[in-house]
Amino acid sequence: MELSAEAYSLIVGFVGNRNDLCSLCRVSKAFQIAAERALYNTLQMTSPLESIALCKLLVNRPRLAPLVVALTISLQDREPASDESSVEDETSKAPSMPLDYWDSIASVLQRTTRIRFLNIYIDNGSDPKQAWVLKRCTFQLQAFHCDLAWDRDLVSFLSSQSLLSDLYIADFNEDTPDTVSITNQSLRLAQKLPKLTILECTFTEVVGVLVPGRPVTHVKSCFSSSEPAAKRAEMSILVENLRLSSRAVCSLNVADSAYTGPFSQEFLSRLVTAFSPDSELRYVGPFVLPVDGRERLAFYSKLRRMPRLQCTELEVSDWDPPPLSFPAMRALASELRMYCPSVTTVIFIHNLEPKVVRAVDGLWRADSDVVADSVWRDV
Repeated sequence: MELSAEAYSLIVGFVGNRNDLCSLCRVSKAFQIAAERALYNTLQMTSPLESIALCKLLVNRPRLAPLVVALTISLQDREPASDESSVEDETSKAPSMPLDYWDSIASVLQRTTRIRFLNIYIDNGSDPKQAWVLKRCTFQLQAFHCDLAWDRDLVSFLSSQSLLSDLYIADFNEDTPDTVSITNQSLRLAQKLPKLTILECTFTEVVGVLVPGRPVTHVKSCFSSSEPAAKRAEMSILVENLRLSSRAVCSLNVADSAYTGPFSQEFLSRLVTAFSPDSELRYVGPFVLPVDGRERLAFYSKLRRMPRLQCTELEVSDWDPPPLSFPAMRALASELRMYCPSVTTVIFIHNLEPKVVRAVDGLWRADSDVVADSVWRDV
């Protein structure tokens, strides 16, 4: 007896692992169709040799490639086999990649026409100038996270994405001769990337290119300047560009190479001035939490001018001893909430390590299950 397509899909949904899905493909044609959709919906390519084999499979079986909706391409460092000298470590940093690896990736990307979520991570010392693999791709992404170098090919690809809402790029340099003209002509036009709402890049300059005229609500970046005057100028440009978003900014995470109390207070004051009295910010930070009680009260008085604030990051590396025990974090979070009652999550940062406390039913609880790096996306 034949079942409906929905019934086959429902049964496949209860299958626990990929081996069982492969077995189910051999039961009947109907089960094969449903099981293949589950098998190829989300793919991860990690090992270069296995990735090439998978690419060949998708290329040789044209009906499978359109089933891919989410694809992660990840090149990670190999685990060291034994203790080696520093000289040997240096020579082993550049991995020996198969010569046809990126050609294989390019060929499969041209055939996976329905991808909506694409991640390309390069963390093994390979050359990141591989955005050429995106040429002649026809898919329209919703989310794109990549470590590719910023060049003409990457800019051209981004300019073609009309549905992209979530973008992470590791590199940006609009002054590169290869990209300056196309960046100015393409990505600065607001009709390109019209649905972009979440933007993450370690260079604040990208905000000036991708935020104005677009509905960007969530931004994560990092100050690149270290000299005070240059950092202050960078801060001013960043804030002005954020104000040019077509929607109110709700989440702002701007890290710093060297956290200092005075600049942190200045940045907070600038944000309050720029977005008050109708601030929609629900997440903001990181800020240096002052040790001195009077300075801390002044800090809280600025935060309270963000009436919708739900979460903030507080840098406490200057505290001695650091307030990292749960009672200490609970005390500081309760103190903050006296002035900012809307806050329900506080992330304490000490030497780049985050600890999260949340208010649940009026009580503060340590929450080790929270991925601190992603909280800014969720508010």
